[in-house]
Amino acid sequence: MKDYFTLCGRILYWTLVAPFRGEPFKVAHVFHQMVLIGVRALPMAALTSFSIGLTLAMQSAGELKKLGAATYVPDLVAVSLLRELGPLLIAVIVIGRSGSAVTAELGTMKVSEEIEALQVMAINPIRYLIVPRVLAMLVMLPVLTIFGDCVGMVGGWVVCKYALHIDTANYIYHCVNRPDVWDFYSGLVKSGVFAWLVITISCYMGLAVEGGAEGVGQATTGSVVWSLLVMLIANALLTGLFFFAT
Repeated sequence: MKDYFTLCGRILYWTLVAPFRGEPFKVAHVFHQMVLIGVRALPMAALTSFSIGLTLAMQSAGELKKLGAATYVPDLVAVSLLRELGPLLIAVIVIGRSGSAVTAELGTMKVSEEIEALQVMAINPIRYLIVPRVLAMLVMLPVLTIFGDCVGMVGGWVVCKYALHIDTANYIYHCVNRPDVWDFYSGLVKSGVFAWLVITISCYMGLAVEGGAEGVGQATTGSVVWSLLVMLIANALLTGLFFFAT
């Protein structure tokens, strides 16, 4: 636990302080990691969000129709995606795809002594390897969340249009006007917190690898498990905070 918080402190130093002391990180590395972490996860995020929007609309329509309130299905889909399901499910996808890849990559570099080689060449591993990945995750996970919210609403529209016969203009009106601005912002806050937790845990597990290829596999598994557990706990705490604060 102490080593994890030490790593977080070093990441903050090399991100916020070191650039003003003449030791900047390379922006090109950040953009490269944005492609690896975020852009390549777009197809999986889109498919997941679409299926969740579709399922959420079908499940809610079945119950709301019994109450004669089928017109509120778009409201439920929009609010649920923006507040809770969008940030949570996109983070799960990123953990399984990108977080595990970061841990495996750093772990392989650790056991092959590439990180020690960087230190020998007077290149700080945190500045060169970790900071670009952290910044890329902090940018791309909120972007993926917004993208996933939109795709999820398209999935809800398919059910509302062809099963409930709600016209498109009415669906868009409900999706835009029912959620508050805070519903959107709360989802972005969650995705930002999830991004920090996921990438720091992934990097920590990768840098702590020992024991060769077997250690890399164990660290990758541990990274996914701990990221999911900590993310779900953080989600519960943030939901409670937003619930009692508004």
